[in-house]
Amino acid sequence: MCCFTNAVSVSHTSIFARDAGNDRQFLVYAMKVKAAAEVAMVLPIPVPRGSGEQAVTFIDLSDYPLIFADLFSAMGFMGFAGSEDGAKPAPAAPTPLVVQQVGAFEASFVPTIADFNRLDQRFQLPAGTWEKLPAYRDYGFAVFKLKAGEQKIHPMAFSFPRSDPSALFFPTVHIHDGAVHEQADFDHTLFAQTGDRHPQGAEAWAESQALAGREVDIKRAAGIVAGDQHVYYRTLKGKLPNQDTVLKFG
Repeated sequence: MCCFTNAVSVSHTSIFARDAGNDRQFLVYAMKVKAAAEVAMVLPIPVPRGSGEQAVTFIDLSDYPLIFADLFSAMGFMGFAGSEDGAKPAPAAPTPLVVQQVGAFEASFVPTIADFNRLDQRFQLPAGTWEKLPAYRDYGFAVFKLKAGEQKIHPMAFSFPRSDPSALFFPTVHIHDGAVHEQADFDHTLFAQTGDRHPQGAEAWAESQALAGREVDIKRAAGIVAGDQHVYYRTLKGKLPNQDTVLKFG
């Protein structure tokens, strides 16, 4: 799921996922975004219950803004289109969440829904949002703070522990207006590496003609992309069921 704390216009979303070992997953997310004010993007991720604040490792890809163009090239395609006095004493303020500078972004990991009150109030979702989304009650949340204006931002990247190590998770549910609709307009391109395993439902995924290392700068990709593996690719375009995408292996 991708949701925003203010009104935004989003297009050209690209997501990459790969098994990071030790029951973790790499996730890279990029988009073109237009926002009238500062906004935070919140990505719920299926982490094991009890994951702490340090469970997510953010990765700076500001030096590799074209990683998705290179992944696209590995598919054998060209032209990728791819950011009061007298009052009762107040309870002690919760300890603020750690904020990291990751390239052009400020990023935080929110371990549970209850921890959102530790996040800067400007970047919290409207009250009642999570009550509408019971499926995410046990999730953690990667939060990226974005600047106002129209921009194609460099990819956001991190690794996280998975509650289900047998699958790759793509956060594709839309919440752009504070509401959860049964269907949404998609403009997504998904990339995955699955090692020597094939995706279930492989007919929906195209396999690259070349190994990733032929087109992708593996050093600048900071270990996220495996140069000796092929890349799988699929698109989600138009009005589709508003749900996350989970890639199981055959």
